[in-house]
This record gives sequence, structure tokens and C-alpha cells, in this order.
Amino acid sequence: MRLGGPLFEKYNNPEEWVQYLKKHNYTAAYCPVDNSASDDLIEAYVDLAKRENIVIAEVGAWSNPLSPDISIRRSAIEFCQKQLYLADRISALCCVNIAGSRGEKWDGPHPLDLTEETFEMIVDTVRTIIDGVNPIHTFYALEPMPWMYPDSADSYLDLIRAIDRKHFAVHLDIVNLINSPERYFNNISFIKETVRKLGPYIKSCHVKDVTMSDTFIVHLSEVQPGLGRLDYRTLLKELDGLPQDVPIMMEHLHSDEEYRNAESYIRSVAKEVGISLEGKTEH
Repeated sequence: MRLGGPLFEKYNNPEEWVQYLKKHNYTAAYCPVDNSASDDLIEAYVDLAKRENIVIAEVGAWSNPLSPDISIRRSAIEFCQKQLYLADRISALCCVNIAGSRGEKWDGPHPLDLTEETFEMIVDTVRTIIDGVNPIHTFYALEPMPWMYPDSADSYLDLIRAIDRKHFAVHLDIVNLINSPERYFNNISFIKETVRKLGPYIKSCHVKDVTMSDTFIVHLSEVQPGLGRLDYRTLLKELDGLPQDVPIMMEHLHSDEEYRNAESYIRSVAKEVGISLEGKTEH
């Protein structure tokens, strides 16, 4: 297993990038360049990452390929293809986006999002993105969301079967899937079930935490790792039990101090359960 997170430091070249990753003892990283980067620059990042035991976990393609505005939808699909191509060039484990929303807010809920029609739209859209690039080294993946597909391990498996592309895979975010009191209170069994079902397909994983208030009716909030109810011992053990070397990537925190606190908590749990965050030997 590997740990990574965003860098607050500004870097101008691969050497500075690696310097800051090593400062935080990260062995996984978000993509360090955008899709306009030259082949020479990308090759320099790839070569140095390999030498320094760093895995580029993911390239973000955050956009709305299901937008009701056809021009936004087309631009999003084109952007996803560019980002997937970048992920393939830089040998990232995956290119990740959400499925998208039928509403105006790209990541917000809409009455049509959990319908059979939208499921079929996702299938067609993901096929279009993958077939337009035909990646060799990487995978296109959808981050699960509380109110859009995939919203469970089973709906993710349904998408994998329906999309039927070798280079479609899983980006896991357990907290995004905790969208009910049942999953919140029983998150140990929920983590085990989810990793058991999706394990072979998982390429990268976001890590955060979740709390539920007593505000009526149900209110779930994302919080810093260690400040919520998520059982990190179970999460780390289940992911570390997979044959592949899964990077866990921190996100959504507001300062370097918060990331250092989250990192300290995750490392303390990993040490407690005997898990290395330096990567498996095959890398």
C-alpha cells in the first residue's frame, strides 16, 4: 500500500516534485502535469518517479459528461479523453471522474441520476471515452458518489459488465458510498463487502472520514481522517490484502497542517495493524 496527497509547495520540474513528495514521505502522487505537457517533460517525470519508488496514482478528469447542456457534455467528453490520454502517457494507475449528473451542478443530485436511462447513458459515455483513446497502460474509472451511479459495489459491478471494456476499472471512495445510517454505523462490514466485491478492479482510493449529526432528518458530513466514525483499521487491512499495490490518496482538506494531521493518523493506524505504506516489493 502507498500513501499520497496534494502538494501545497510549488514545483517547477520533476526534481522539485520528488523533493516535496519525499519531504512528506509520500510514495504515491497525483499527476504532476496537465495534458499540454510535452512528451519530454512527461518522460522525465515518469523516469524519475520509477527511480524514486513513486507511483502516479491518478489523473483527474473532473467534469460532467452527462450535462443537459450538449456543448458542456461534448466538452467534458473531449476533456476526459485528453486526460485519459495523459494518464496513459504518464503511466498513471487510472484516470478518474464521476459519472456526471443530469442536472446543472456537475456533481450534484438530480431526479434522473439514478434511473435506467441514465445508467445506459453512462455506459455509452464511458465506452466513447475509452474507445476514443484505446489506452494501453492505464484505466478509466468512476469515483462512486452518494446520489449517482455507481452508488454501491453492486451498481459498480453492473457498470463493469455493461461497459465491457478491459480498461475500465474502479476508483474507490468508501466515504462517498456511506449515504445512509445503516452504512455509517455498520461501516466495518460495509468496507469488507465493498472491497471483496470490487477488489480485483481497484486501481486507486481516496481516503477521508465521515460523521453523522443528530440534525433531523439525516445529515452526513465529510471530515478529516481520524475525526469521524470510519474504521480505518478495517479499511487499511482490506485494501492491503489485495494483490495489487493500492495507493490511498488524501483529499479535500484545507491546509498543509490538516494534511499533516491526517497523515499522522493514517500512519499511526497502519503501524498499529502492521501495514507498510512504502509500496509492495513488485514496484
